[in-house]
Amino acid sequence: RIAYVIKHSANSYSLQVADADGANGFTLLRSSEPIISPAWSPEGGRLAYVSFESKKPVVYVHDVSSGSRRAVANFKGSNSAPAWSPDGSRLAVVLTRDGHSQIYAVSANGGEAVRLSNSNAIDTEPAYSADGSRIYFTSDRAGGPQIYVMGAGGGSAQRVTFEGNYNVSPTPAPDGTALAFVRREAGRFRVMVQETATGQANYVTDTHYDESPSFAPNGQMLVYASEQGGRGVLFTVTRDGSTKTRLTTSGGDIRAPVWGPYPR
Repeated sequence: RIAYVIKHSANSYSLQVADADGANGFTLLRSSEPIISPAWSPEGGRLAYVSFESKKPVVYVHDVSSGSRRAVANFKGSNSAPAWSPDGSRLAVVLTRDGHSQIYAVSANGGEAVRLSNSNAIDTEPAYSADGSRIYFTSDRAGGPQIYVMGAGGGSAQRVTFEGNYNVSPTPAPDGTALAFVRREAGRFRVMVQETATGQANYVTDTHYDESPSFAPNGQMLVYASEQGGRGVLFTVTRDGSTKTRLTTSGGDIRAPVWGPYPR
């Protein structure tokens, strides 16, 4: 399954779940305030996301089958960008409670947050590696946004992207063999796939505003958001960029797709 957000109007948003081809969609949550950053749990039964329903960004975990949910990060300031650990026990989140955006870990049931990144920059968009040992993230610590990696428990970070001056939204493949991300170049936002073994990165999309790449469970395809006619639409693309398919989804401005795991 996939999940994504639809903006129906200026004050109407919904979080949708559908089959991987976009069929059989249903609404998990409706809100008059924005919903962003959905993230599937490793077992496929829960979705984390950010809701602005309390007039500030708060991270929730939502049980897909029962509909129950709880706020797991509602600290002072902004709470955003949830990312599941591979064992499903915790989330990496981005908090501004100490002044600027830094990465923290919090239990999937809520509780106190433990700071992982420690810089004077903006550290955001965390994503656990497939084995859970590392966290990829975006940071402007070198002046512009680039992708870095650190241990899952925090500590020093190493830069991962060196070509281009704007690389964001790291998304590791489920098998650990590649990293997808978004590069801005000459005013165009395109999805890249960088092979872990060689460091070689190639474009897999070729339009002007492609974002939010997410790997399929087999690591051979990605879903991403693009724009057509001024509205957000969803596409899938093979890992080598050779085949693209637009998904048929219900109307509205569609953003932030995420491909769920095989249900356990």
